[in-house]
Amino acid sequence: MSGLSFRRVATIGLAASLCTCGFPKARAETPWCPVPPSPAAAALPSILHSLDAARERPPAPLSRLHTEGTLPHQGIYDESIAAKRDLLLMRDAALAWRAGAGNEWLDFVRRYLMAWVATYRPSFNPIDETGFDALIDTYAIIGRSLPPDKRARVREYLHAWATGYIEAIGHHNTQPTWTNNWQSHRVKLVTMMAVALDDTLLFDAARTLFRAQIAANIAPDGETLDFRERDALHYVVYDLQPMVQAALAARTRGEDWYRWTADDGASLANAKAMAWLLPYASGEKTHEEFVRSTVRFDAIRAQAGLKGYSGPFDPRGAGTLLWLASELDPSLHPLAERLMPRPPPVVILCGQ
Repeated sequence: MSGLSFRRVATIGLAASLCTCGFPKARAETPWCPVPPSPAAAALPSILHSLDAARERPPAPLSRLHTEGTLPHQGIYDESIAAKRDLLLMRDAALAWRAGAGNEWLDFVRRYLMAWVATYRPSFNPIDETGFDALIDTYAIIGRSLPPDKRARVREYLHAWATGYIEAIGHHNTQPTWTNNWQSHRVKLVTMMAVALDDTLLFDAARTLFRAQIAANIAPDGETLDFRERDALHYVVYDLQPMVQAALAARTRGEDWYRWTADDGASLANAKAMAWLLPYASGEKTHEEFVRSTVRFDAIRAQAGLKGYSGPFDPRGAGTLLWLASELDPSLHPLAERLMPRPPPVVILCGQ
């Protein structure tokens, strides 16, 4: 990652992240889900098949989730994985309702969303919380259909959560987790919450954080900091996917973050970070994963037999990333389809 160092962004504090610094005040120009409900309805049968099995399932929120740095069956890992299924269910149900599946699914979503807002207390660990993008999607889809008091409660909850992340970043140090994939997940969550709330101040902060992360994490040739640390394409995907999701959220406010370029030429777009990954995703190049990782836990997971932590990179692991990025760059669609013939429901029914 020639020329990059943690010091490039170590001086960016909370005040800088909240500075508008001449950025235009963007307003929403496209809906959160650009796919119109009628075309989306064509994809309903498959999503309803899985939802029907959960129709009578009550929400099961936890006040805390924790999987980061642990193995299956350790601590609350298993309980956390099980609870996270609620988040995917509520988003799928929200998508189904939007596509015309009926108000029973709106009632289902409301129950799940409000149960989680009442129970879960943010930890500000972005690895444990990255899956809450599904909850943010859910609010963005159904927010205007919530009763005013419940809508205000969710908005207050998300605003406090986003602000807490921004404050934590504002007090960051020079440890790798403030510029590696952890920061990408923080940026994703802050950006999605800012856009879902249509909050200009939060969005301005998110934009600054996104640009700082591009500058800190991606080299001018497109290689990511996470590849240098982990020697694994698994973590390149894990690092870039949340940044693509942030760019998709920013698109709804009329801004193209995907192609934004740092002063040294670093960028998320096809010409840089995505271009660096594409030869491996297409199978043109191969890579043995984690051989020279500097993170001890990678070896522990490999020894425990967890899939993907040893052996050659499986290009199918980049399928979701390619589908999401193809929403910003349609030229990626053929490769996305080859890696994952059926896109994720959020892409089929929502377009992001």
